[in-house]
Amino acid sequence: QVQLVESGGGLVQAGGSLRLSCAASEITLNYYYIGWFRQAPGKEREGVSCISKSDSRTYYADSVKDRFTISRDSAKNMVYLQMNSLKPEDTAVYYCAADNSPQILQGPCSNYLAVDYWGKGTLVTVST
Repeated sequence: QVQLVESGGGLVQAGGSLRLSCAASEITLNYYYIGWFRQAPGKEREGVSCISKSDSRTYYADSVKDRFTISRDSAKNMVYLQMNSLKPEDTAVYYCAADNSPQILQGPCSNYLAVDYWGKGTLVTVST
C-alpha cells in the first residue's frame, strides 16, 4: 500500500526555520511529480511548492518564494521542504502529494485535484 509520511512540523517562532520531510513506501518518488500543499483552519488547501519529475524543476507560491526550498534525495526516496523566515501566516497543516502526471504543476503547483497520493499532513505553527 502506497504511503506518504510527512515529518518535521512543530512550533516555531516567527523568523525561525523548519525542514519538512516526506518519506514514501511502495513508490519511488523520483518517478512522480511531488508537491507540498498546506491548509490553514477555515481556508482552502493551497499549493506551496512542487518539483518536477524529470528535470527537478521547482515551483513556488509567491507567498513562499525566496523563503522555502523544495528538494529531493533520490537515494533516500525522500522529498524535503526547507522553510526559512517563517511567518505566522505560514501556520497550517502541510501535506506531501505525489502525482504521476504533470497536472499537479498547473497553477503553478496548485492543482491538488490531480494528486494520486496524499500524506496525512504535519502541523506547522508559527508564533509571533
